[in-house]
Amino acid sequence: MRVQVSADARARWGDRIQAAVPGVDLVAFDPDLGAIPGDPPEVGWLSVDVLRGDDTAFVDALVASAPLRFVQSAGAGTDGVTFRRLLARGVRLCTAHVNNVPIAEYVLRAVLDRFQRADRWREGQAAHRWAHHEWREVAGSAWLVIGVGAIGAAVAERARALGATVIGVRRTPTGTEPVDAMIGPEAVIDHLGDVDVVVCALPGGPATEHLVDAAFLAAMRPDAVLVNVARGSVVDEAALLDALDAGRPDFAVLDVVATEPLPPDSPLWDHPKVVVTPHSSSGGHGRFARGADLFADNLRRYRAGEPLRHEVVADPHVGDAR
Repeated sequence: MRVQVSADARARWGDRIQAAVPGVDLVAFDPDLGAIPGDPPEVGWLSVDVLRGDDTAFVDALVASAPLRFVQSAGAGTDGVTFRRLLARGVRLCTAHVNNVPIAEYVLRAVLDRFQRADRWREGQAAHRWAHHEWREVAGSAWLVIGVGAIGAAVAERARALGATVIGVRRTPTGTEPVDAMIGPEAVIDHLGDVDVVVCALPGGPATEHLVDAAFLAAMRPDAVLVNVARGSVVDEAALLDALDAGRPDFAVLDVVATEPLPPDSPLWDHPKVVVTPHSSSGGHGRFARGADLFADNLRRYRAGEPLRHEVVADPHVGDAR
């Protein structure tokens, strides 16, 4: 069984994968050839370096492989054109929920930074000014987590560990979500005025485009914080800027935006109530090993004819955020 991987993935994780799946032929993609040497692959691994890179040659060559039967992605999203092409061909596709840990840590850090007004400490240090200020606690706060998949669940667990009450939003809850209450998407607008923090961790796609619109923002509390780690399309950015200028919500943290990279002339860069990060909330080092272990396990399962973990069976136009 020939498996197309990147040269970096084979160098870093090849021994671990081959130890779990003895005899598998891990072949590194050759960017000079635009292919892997020899016969085309039956399996491909879209590792983190492939998904994050700008070179599309690896993906194009993989998708074009006639014997391709199974692809493992390092991300959780399936709303890209590559995934639609694979699924349309009948290729088995598995996603990875290995980014929930760093994304959840990112969300907690972002909220704590705003609640504690850490910017004032940084400004004071830069000015050599010893100035005390008081700040909000996460303990006793209320959070609304929209999308309680792997990422939203990890956010909820950590927020509750700090003493927050969490309301989860999910279209089809399982009953095992780590939240204090669960509501459906239709009830979100009725709860926005009751929460201190709103976290968007839901799928991208037509059904969720501009979910956070003018009406949504107007229903939020004036002291609320909005965090988007889902897709940029979820937030109407023009409406967000107007709402922030009008005084509600208090602040927005955006790890994703509608146009990426964010254009240099975007008003989001300089708005005093916005923090923009370059789609980096998943950047924890631990995701590499977790992704390699997941791929090794699914490769073993694929060869043994066993069910695959996180296999995509839903509409390919919609997938969990990252």
